[in-house]
Amino acid sequence: MSQIEPNEKLIQALSTRERPKKPSRLTNTGTFFWRALLKLKYVPEQLLDVTVFPIMFLLMFTYLFGGAIAGSTGDYLQFLLPGILAMTVVTITMYTGMELNNDISKGIFDRFRSLPIWRPSVLVGALLMDAVRYTIASTIMIILGLIMGFRPEGGFIGVVLAVSLLVLFSFSLSWIWTTLGLIVRTEKSLMGISMMVLFPLTFVSNVFVDPRTLPSWLESFVEINPISLLVTAVRGLMHGSVTAAQIGWVLLASFLLIVIFAPLTMYLYRNKR
Repeated sequence: MSQIEPNEKLIQALSTRERPKKPSRLTNTGTFFWRALLKLKYVPEQLLDVTVFPIMFLLMFTYLFGGAIAGSTGDYLQFLLPGILAMTVVTITMYTGMELNNDISKGIFDRFRSLPIWRPSVLVGALLMDAVRYTIASTIMIILGLIMGFRPEGGFIGVVLAVSLLVLFSFSLSWIWTTLGLIVRTEKSLMGISMMVLFPLTFVSNVFVDPRTLPSWLESFVEINPISLLVTAVRGLMHGSVTAAQIGWVLLASFLLIVIFAPLTMYLYRNKR
């Protein structure tokens, strides 16, 4: 009898205790956002792609090609900076998929799937952290551009809207790489695939030159290139010449990328073995 009583008291104590509330979707997402943010603390080298490389690109292309293409580096900078900004941020979207693929190879992915959490929070938290990286890269390039002589005619509001549109498009583009991150075997394979896609899209666009100077067959491709549509809208917002149609095309492209690849990513995420 003496052995039963303590057990009964223990059961009674446990049964009257309130269960902790299940974390909300916002809390889950914030936790994984914080996890991604902490990686920067312990591996600060991850910021090289949003600090050193944008500075190198802007300085190199402005002073190497500015005189040859536009006649002066100052004039070319006004045209180039929005394009280089878009190219740099779009290029670093691949790291979302690479981080996910790295978690899979280390077994962390399986641990997350076993937790009683909102499943998309693992991916959404990482993507939101990448949006912070995109904003850091954009801020650095714009500050450097202002020092070099860049003068956006759209003013502060135009620049903020341009960066916001760029971050939104990059966020939607990142879903492609998260999808591939769940399919390919190694992060090196993902990097190779992403560069094979992004390299021609960014260089065969209106980032560096006016499409009207290109052959007609190439100009037709450049005009429908999603990167060109993005650069046109960003450039227009910064210089105060944007149209509603230019912004609309970017928003439509972003919407389609999310609608197609976000559900596909979650399907692969749930059924990954």
